[in-house]
Amino acid sequence: MPETTNPQATPKKGQEKMGLVTSTKMQKTIVVEVSRRVAHPLYRRIVKKRKKFYAHDEQGLAKVGDLVKIVEHRPLSKLKRWALAEVVRAAVQVGGAPSK
Repeated sequence: MPETTNPQATPKKGQEKMGLVTSTKMQKTIVVEVSRRVAHPLYRRIVKKRKKFYAHDEQGLAKVGDLVKIVEHRPLSKLKRWALAEVVRAAVQVGGAPSK
């Protein structure tokens, strides 16, 4: 008899992407811009391509300018199919109140 495996024990591995947060103006949603460098199919010159992904951020951890990792997720809305996994590098905050 074949062994039955518990589907909860082995989670399905989805895609992961890293990018910069460009917007946090929505509630529990961030916009992440993922840039990649690819060779042009005809001319073989390196070209930068970028794409924006909407990701779910439940706790509101990410800020604009942060480098974040997002993972594939079930559809949460019309555009959101990604979720925030972790903040890899926090952005430098400039322009605070002057200290005395």
